[in-house]
Amino acid sequence: MVVDAHLHLWDVARHRYEWLQRPENSAIRRTFGFADFAARAAAAGVDRAVLVQADDDSADTEAMFEVAREHRQIAGVVGWVPLDRPGEAAAALDLLAGRPKFAGVRTLIHDQPDPDWLLRPEVGEGLALLERRGVPFDVISVLPRHLAHVPVLSERYPALRMVLDHLAHPPLGRDDWEPWRTLLRAAAANPLVYAKVSGLYPPRAEWTAADLRPYVEFAIELFGPGRLMFGSDWPVAELAGGYQRVWSAISSVLGELPPADRDAVLGGTARVFYQLGEERPCL
Repeated sequence: MVVDAHLHLWDVARHRYEWLQRPENSAIRRTFGFADFAARAAAAGVDRAVLVQADDDSADTEAMFEVAREHRQIAGVVGWVPLDRPGEAAAALDLLAGRPKFAGVRTLIHDQPDPDWLLRPEVGEGLALLERRGVPFDVISVLPRHLAHVPVLSERYPALRMVLDHLAHPPLGRDDWEPWRTLLRAAAANPLVYAKVSGLYPPRAEWTAADLRPYVEFAIELFGPGRLMFGSDWPVAELAGGYQRVWSAISSVLGELPPADRDAVLGGTARVFYQLGEERPCL
């Protein structure tokens, strides 16, 4: 079973996504619904998907659960809670714990003015809530500083399971891999830190699987297939050629792995990490 561990859907008539208003995102500043995804997933042979939040807002999270209720292909929902307001976060987690398909939490830390937002004491209280309740955390590491925080969080919250979205944004197309290489190695030292092979968009328009291969191979070396998972990052992937192009490139690179390892990255890891198909008990 192939699981897309990083899918977004949004309805711009219902909700305003501030990051979509940026000029570079004009091509995807429209509604993308489940039917749009389903057609592409069928063509690629993708069976299920994890919906991941696209805004720091409870309305976006609620919209994802609406889609998940209606479509069995949606295996999990990674929603949002206000980690920097621990009391509200606790109440939100109480409600989410009883929702079928609740899989984890994410926040758009790269849109925070403070690059050290994750290390704030009040955010730490929110992360401690996730740790105690066994809720995994998706980490967006756009700046090297974001990725540098992951080992710190591993020490502070040793039972917190984290996954690095988009391989923590490697320096695609550059000869110099630092500081990403060193920082990723440090993050991967914690066996509870996973990563997504997703959102890998080389700068040149005519990119191919060969442009991704060295970064994916390095990630496999660090994490192993058992801590890596495929994600389309669609519909953001439309900016880099679309679902099929991203799927073809990643599956081509992974096709060089032994079948069991390939199956892990294409579904097995996501099912274990997000506990897909398992109902989380009320807390």
